[in-house]
Amino acid sequence: MCGIAGIFHLETAKPVDPVRLARMATRMAHRGPDGDGVWTAPGVGLAHVRLSVIDVEGSPQPMASADGSIVISYNGEVYNYRALRDDLRALGHEFRTEGDTEVIIAAWRQWGPDCLARLDGMFAFAIYDAALPGLFLARDRMGVKPLYYVELSDGSVAFASELKGLMAHPLLRARPDLTAIDDYLAFGYVPDDTCIVAGVKKLPAGHFLLLRRGRPLPSPRQYWDVDFSNRTDASLADCEEELVDLMRAAVKSRMVSDVPLGAFLSGGVDSSAVVALMAEASPRAVETCTIGFASKSLDESDYAQQIATRYATNHRQRVVAADDFSLVTRVADHFDEPFADASALPMLRLSELARERVTVALSGDGADEAFAGYRRLVFHAHEERVRAMIPAPLRRHLGPISRAWPKADWAPRPLRAKATLTGLSMSGEEAYAGSVGVTGPAARGALFNDAARRALGGHVAEERYWRAMRDAPARDGLDAAQYADIKIWLPGDILTKVDRMSMAASLEAREPLLDHRLVEFAARLPGKMRVRGGQGKYIMKKALERYLPKDILYRPKMGFVTPISDWFRGPLAEEAEQLASNSALARSDWFDVHEIARVVAAHRSGLSDHGRLIWQLVMLDKALVRLFGI
Repeated sequence: MCGIAGIFHLETAKPVDPVRLARMATRMAHRGPDGDGVWTAPGVGLAHVRLSVIDVEGSPQPMASADGSIVISYNGEVYNYRALRDDLRALGHEFRTEGDTEVIIAAWRQWGPDCLARLDGMFAFAIYDAALPGLFLARDRMGVKPLYYVELSDGSVAFASELKGLMAHPLLRARPDLTAIDDYLAFGYVPDDTCIVAGVKKLPAGHFLLLRRGRPLPSPRQYWDVDFSNRTDASLADCEEELVDLMRAAVKSRMVSDVPLGAFLSGGVDSSAVVALMAEASPRAVETCTIGFASKSLDESDYAQQIATRYATNHRQRVVAADDFSLVTRVADHFDEPFADASALPMLRLSELARERVTVALSGDGADEAFAGYRRLVFHAHEERVRAMIPAPLRRHLGPISRAWPKADWAPRPLRAKATLTGLSMSGEEAYAGSVGVTGPAARGALFNDAARRALGGHVAEERYWRAMRDAPARDGLDAAQYADIKIWLPGDILTKVDRMSMAASLEAREPLLDHRLVEFAARLPGKMRVRGGQGKYIMKKALERYLPKDILYRPKMGFVTPISDWFRGPLAEEAEQLASNSALARSDWFDVHEIARVVAAHRSGLSDHGRLIWQLVMLDKALVRLFGI
């Protein structure tokens, strides 16, 4: 994995300062500790920092074609590059290296933007083609690899793998975007369709951007989407077989590496499945690692050890203490934008543990989105069936009833009548957006002061979920919810977390369960094959019974849990209290410091649990200081 950066002048071929490019790349040196390079030509410049994985000695970047007319800076892996190279050789192309970078150059020369449909992998890259002259920016289908860009006052467009790379450009005048802050408070991350730095954009997953000299900055163009509107009529048994075949192929293709390779192993269904299929494909013992927790209520390491023993992996485990909060500032720095998924802390520890022995680690991320593994998706599927049986005018009357119903946060959701009644009184889109969100509109409104609320106007962060679900190529509410998760939650939270934390440790993480063919297959399955009874990922679990024991397959989902609520009543209590006085939030003129103080006091008293909200505010505070010097 690597980091890329560059500058392209839209209006004239002004010289690009190579020192400026080098500074942009150096800010991302953790992404590529094995090498760096800068290339410039009139009106354009590319930079690169490299983590060597394929063709370690032979593929430095930026890389030029043999005639020098095409130059690429590339972050990622194309898993089918060998087959593509054979195809391109048959078409007359010649190759000087053994890696995938040169294959992308040849694919661009042969097929132009249509080359993206032939690339199987995770990537973000920039190709300069002197024949246009123009710059082609592209991001992989699922959004595994990030790419930020901005149009600057001198008529140039700058881009980088991380926001910190762009921030090194002296013409970027960083101003906070208040609507992005509201979006962050709503979801716990800044979605891909916005950025906390006003004017900066993220290239959406499955899109490309073609910049041409003498033309204005265009809008990104989509080259891939997942379609839930077509259903397979194959039997459950046939679908199980196809699923295993697709998973097996996805895992095997991601095991190609010229450096040591292993896997994350949590003991959950997804990572266990990846390890099982790696063990099946590998002649050697698979390197695995897991993070355990001192608190048994948070710990899954016994399950991970069970899989490690079953498949005879070289397994290592490290226990994270409940008071391991020393990483907070470092984690915040690596995300640049505020990011409140607290599982990032153990994810960084896991990446560091893996990096002690391997350079590449396979991960189990993506199956929950593709096969409806989240509890919220299971509940949504059930609520949609009930919603369809109750006329809309009658459902609206459930709203007042839900407001009068007592809260029972301690109970399982099916027994929380207040939550169920509230959800049923809404449209499916509104209800699901609420279940995905972290902080609702009322709570966010209370945090902002009058001036901020006026500045936000009618902005509703949740509308992006409503739109995504309404416009989804889908047959039912479950399809629509999964589509929105794949488009918003997956790149915004899950893939951002894995990319930044693995790259912080100079580790390449690969996600076989996000192979686009696997995701497309899942989208064609009837809903009853994804959710049945109280089980999400139904078909996946059934298909994996030949590989995994049932106590792994059918136990309750856990995931990384961090004891942030306890921290803010103990060792981080002082940091929480300072939010209302000595903080960027207090200095920003956007927040009601009395409301922040009330939230912190209620949490410390033990009468309420506001740990997650306080964590959001702490991470936002650190971002405002780091990015804007507030």
